[in-house]
Amino acid sequence: MVDGIRVLIVDDSAFARMTIARELKSAGEIEVVDFARNGIEALEKIKQLKPDVVTLDVEMPQMDGLETLKRIMTECPTPTVMLSSLTGNGTDATLKALELGAVDFFLKNTLANPLGSEGAVDNLKNKLLTASRVKTPQHITPAAPAVKSEKPSKKKYSGKPAENIVLIGSSTGGPKALYQIVPGLPEDIPAAVLIVQHMPPGFTNSLAVRLDQLSNIFVKEAEQGELIYEGTAYVAKGGYHMVVAEGGILALTQTAPVCGVRPSVNVTMESVVEYFGGSVLGVVLTGMGIDGTVGAQLIKQAGGRVLVQDEASCVVYGMPKSVVQAGYSDGIIPLTGISMAIMDNLQTHIKGAERERSRVHFTKK
Repeated sequence: MVDGIRVLIVDDSAFARMTIARELKSAGEIEVVDFARNGIEALEKIKQLKPDVVTLDVEMPQMDGLETLKRIMTECPTPTVMLSSLTGNGTDATLKALELGAVDFFLKNTLANPLGSEGAVDNLKNKLLTASRVKTPQHITPAAPAVKSEKPSKKKYSGKPAENIVLIGSSTGGPKALYQIVPGLPEDIPAAVLIVQHMPPGFTNSLAVRLDQLSNIFVKEAEQGELIYEGTAYVAKGGYHMVVAEGGILALTQTAPVCGVRPSVNVTMESVVEYFGGSVLGVVLTGMGIDGTVGAQLIKQAGGRVLVQDEASCVVYGMPKSVVQAGYSDGIIPLTGISMAIMDNLQTHIKGAERERSRVHFTKK
């Protein structure tokens, strides 16, 4: 049991500071060591107090959350949880913060909602406890090639329905890992990519847009009833399970959460296996919990393969560890090698399928 996590709260709003401190005190296991009203004050107090975790408001005057985070990662690396809003600027800045090294984020307005405040406090507490256990964070530069344009994507569908699927599941630390993996995939990847990142509504579209800007393949948030094409990555919409329905189209459902989350990696894996069978490559990345383990078992039983991110490069070695311990992993890969491992596995599978078709054709003759 973690005892006495020391937290520094950084927010320009006195009301927000007091609300967060009050709720954390009631949650136990967490000690609020001090407050900071802006980024400049935060840097001074982090160096002085050396807290275990920092909560950092995204939108602040003088020095905003992003600039403050950059300075924290450079001058005094400390696990940081961003306090975000659902505004357009808030979601974009939050995703950028995860790219820069923040461990996680929390929607601070949920603490003010009396109908959901109890669950929100537990959620924030768990995020802070998790953050306190991660390795010292560092700024990460997205893998090349990187497209810097902020303009809408002009990339188009390949027009070829997918016969192979790469299914990537991730949670805490996932966006940062995805910023490395997806840009490393080539434009002519002979598969569609389905991405299930544990993330609330309002953030997954920003994630998809950012990944599209960085990548050679077309990345978008999944939509109800669309076909699945090669060379395209589909990000599960926050608050919805993403499944493959009859006819090989994507469907978004709001059935009950699985493993406490929606979207769930397990739910998508199960539906994809039902339609694509052994032509599925599962990739389980950093994250808390066991989501993806049951799905990995189904992929293996259907003849597919499963790769997991190695412990050293994970922010949280929970989901991959569960798959490994269950015996469903075909490879434990460092983050920097996952893109290449995906392509190697796809090529091996495609060549094997071609040999099998040739053998069957020859036997029939």
